Parts: sequence; C-alpha cells; structure tokens
Amino acid sequence: MEIGKISTILKNKKVFITGHTGFKGTWLLNVLHTMGAELKGYALPPKNELDIYNQINAKELCLSVEADIQDFEKLKKEILDFQPDFIFHLAAQPLVKLSYDVPLETFNVNTQGSANLLDALRSLHKACICVMITTDKVYSNLESGHYYKENDKLGGYDPYSASKAAAEIIIDSYRNSFFNPKDYSQHKKSVSVARAGNVIGGGDWSQDRIIPDVIRALNDQKAIQVRNPNSVRPWQHVLEPLLGYISLAANQFKQPKKFSTSFNFGPNKNDTLPVSELVTQSIKKWGKGTSEHKVDDNAVHEAGLLHLDISKAKELLNWQPKMNSEQAIQNTIEWYKVALNDKKNITAFTKQQINNYLKN
Repeated sequence: MEIGKISTILKNKKVFITGHTGFKGTWLLNVLHTMGAELKGYALPPKNELDIYNQINAKELCLSVEADIQDFEKLKKEILDFQPDFIFHLAAQPLVKLSYDVPLETFNVNTQGSANLLDALRSLHKACICVMITTDKVYSNLESGHYYKENDKLGGYDPYSASKAAAEIIIDSYRNSFFNPKDYSQHKKSVSVARAGNVIGGGDWSQDRIIPDVIRALNDQKAIQVRNPNSVRPWQHVLEPLLGYISLAANQFKQPKKFSTSFNFGPNKNDTLPVSELVTQSIKKWGKGTSEHKVDDNAVHEAGLLHLDISKAKELLNWQPKMNSEQAIQNTIEWYKVALNDKKNITAFTKQQINNYLKN
C-alpha cells in the first residue's frame, strides 16, 4: 500500500502505543504524528537521559501515561478511556543479554504483558486493529543459513527469545479464542503479529547493543570492543520495520480478516552483514576510530546467524526495504553526530529523516 493511502487511513485515528518511550516506540510515535494520528502512549519512563524520547521531547506528541504493562487494571482503564482505533504493542524487556540476568522479569513482561493487552482488548466494544510486535528471534534457530518463514517452528534458546515465542503462543490463543477472524463481524477485532530483525537508528543508548556501544566508544575516542565479530544479523534502519507495522495495520483496516496473521520484516536476502563489517562501516561514516575484537569464551549464548524470509510482506503488503545496510548505517551515524554536536536541532533533524523516508 502506498504511503499516501496509509497516511489517509491513519489521519485523525486514535492510536494507542505501548512502549512509546523506548527506542522503536519513540520513532513510531514520530511517524504516526507526522501522518496526523491522535496518539496515546503507555510505558515506563525512559531509563536514560540521552534516550531519543527525552532528546526530542516526544511527550509533546501524545497523551503520555507512565505505567507498567504488568498493571492490568491500569492498562485496561487507559485503553477503555481512550477508545482506540489502532493499537501497537511494543512494550517489552527487549535485550537478550539482560534476559540472562533477569529471566523472571523478562518472562513476566513479555508474556503476561502481552496477555494483559489482549485481555483488555476483550472489553473494548468497538472495532480495533491490533499489531503485536515480537521479534525475529521467535524462531527455533538452527543457525543453518535457512531463511525463516512465518510458518516455521517457534522456539528460543535464551530467556528473551523463549519469552517472545511464548508470547506468540498466547497471542495465537487469544486470536483463536476471542478474536477469531471467522467471527470478525461479532467482535470487530483484527490481531496481527510483526516480527522484525535487528534495528539500528538514532537515539538508542541501551547497554549491550552494538550501535550504542560503537557511538560511545567513538565519541570517547576509545577503541570499539567487538565481542561477536562474526555474528550475522538482519540489520535494518528503524524506519523500515515501523513502516511495515503501519502498512500491516492499514491493510488490516481494509481487510481485517485477511491480515489477522503474522509477518516478517527485514532486509533483502543479499543485504546482511557480520558485526565486524557493521563496525567497520560505522567507523568509516564517523570519519575516524578503531576497533578491537575481544571474543569472550564465557559469554552467554546468542545466535550467531539469523536470516528472515520477507517474501510474504513483499507480496501481500507491497512492503519492501527502502534502504540498504550502508544507507541505514549512514542515517544512523548522521543522527548521533547531530545529537552529540547540535542538540538544539535534533528534533528537527529527526523529523527530516522521517519526511525524507516517507517521500522516497
């Protein structure tokens, strides 16, 4: 679906976003605001003063509620008070490495949080489109070079991946039991799932993520410590999957029964990079810097190879990546340079990147 048609669908619609203070959530907030949607966000406060939500003062873009996704009664009240036309569920514990430190929290937030959202949706007595954001890591990854399709087996080695796969089982149960597409005329709910790869882009300052680690090292004029240089990931700029999510929602609005299913969003097959090449290109775009490969033999398990098959999104949603990996890295490094050296213009620069993307 063309951007103009998508914007027409979203304009003046009430959109509820969980996790709106996070990295992806803030960018989604901006894109939907640009499209003219009426926005309400529900999330914990941002953890870092430098997070993009704070840097661009994103709270001015929406009615912001700072609360926990695990607080069912609060979540239900905020949804029912707002009466949304669309819901995007992004609230999560999103870090693989942290999931080893706080496995119980990871499972609670990612599974019970998803169940809370869907159960609150049962009490909303109006038509509503709901896009549940999970991850590419929900697949039972054998690291064989296979490009995973939406109907491949789900699984998860680490607590994060397992929690997201478990969330998908919960989502599927709610969709079958309460929001079955066959009964859409009765409940008026369309529930889909979006699975995206590793996203990069301006404003992410999370610990143990490669781009934030790169930027911190470059800005401090220190060598970048590369722990998993050979790991291959489906890198993409944050705007790519977000437009996929929005395109999916717009298609659900038009055909709620047909698109109440799952979709992968990732780069093209010939456009994946190992971590070492991502770091090399980042240094090149920054202008200077060095890196050191320090493989930790005692590190927790993370998948070394992961590929997504995005043919379903291309065929049914008419969605496809607009940036290659080099362009994604370029846009990411440019954002951080402005944020670190010209803070007063970072809000306008963020909007400029969004507008340039939508125009193209």
